[in-house]
Amino acid sequence: MDQTIKYNEPWILQRADPYIYKHSNGKYYFTASVPAYDRIMLRQADSLEGLATAEETTIWMKHANGPMSEHIWAPELHYLDGKWYVYFAGGEKEDIWKIRPYVLECQDEDPITGEWKELGMMQCADDDEFSFRAFSLDATVFENAGKRYYVWAEKVGVGRQISNLYIGEMETPWKLKTVQVLLTTPDYDWERVGFWVNEGPAVIKRNGKIFLTYSASETGAPYCMGMLTADENSDLLDPLSWKKERYPVLASAPEIGLYGPGHNSFTTDAEGNDILVYHARTESVIDGDPLYNPNRHTMLMKFDWEEGRPVFKYTK
Repeated sequence: MDQTIKYNEPWILQRADPYIYKHSNGKYYFTASVPAYDRIMLRQADSLEGLATAEETTIWMKHANGPMSEHIWAPELHYLDGKWYVYFAGGEKEDIWKIRPYVLECQDEDPITGEWKELGMMQCADDDEFSFRAFSLDATVFENAGKRYYVWAEKVGVGRQISNLYIGEMETPWKLKTVQVLLTTPDYDWERVGFWVNEGPAVIKRNGKIFLTYSASETGAPYCMGMLTADENSDLLDPLSWKKERYPVLASAPEIGLYGPGHNSFTTDAEGNDILVYHARTESVIDGDPLYNPNRHTMLMKFDWEEGRPVFKYTK
């Protein structure tokens, strides 16, 4: 039986980087990073509420070695050109931080029972000498004005490196048409705690605008969400088309015991309300390496629009 959703508290335990896709037939699909970082799992339900208790099915397992054999992170399920695609990142057992973006394809009607085929690493445009050459992850896909775009995080520089967000137009679901364009780099203090990070992009369109949220800083309590905004009629490959918020749009809330909100996606409930899907922790201090602490839980937030913009507030 479906459970009533309680907002801004753990909803699906130990599932980080949550992604919910609502298909044209009304079915909801859920995927996320699992604590072992070793597989991709899907669950499906007829309602948003039903995802919490839906059966989870492994649709793909990591390799024993080589590419896609470690750190299987942040899968997203998309339905493009009549086929299913999963975008995810993975490392190599021989070099666990050689994180690169990969693509799976399923041509069957049901992505849970269907057969998944590996398409290998996401391909950059033929004349692109930069994309996917370094630590790359957290890809998302969106469409606007008849074009399809791919947004991802990639590290550059030396030392501890900096994680930026890039965008490119897509030629196929597994290849870019254009060279990368830098969308945002960690400019502000709240994006530079522990690590200089912009990652985890997600897109929602409304009121003639495109809103792109992302996550910043290390994965513990400092983790938070920023946002970029562009006009839907602008050139999305022009960095000047995007305006970046000076301050986070969502951050830790010690007063209600939530820490490190981020890596979100967007969906709607049965009534058409907009829902922010995100992960957060319930402890402010983490034992050991935050990356290997399993207690990032999927949570939901019902949010409203003010002056044409999404506003994220912690309400029960």
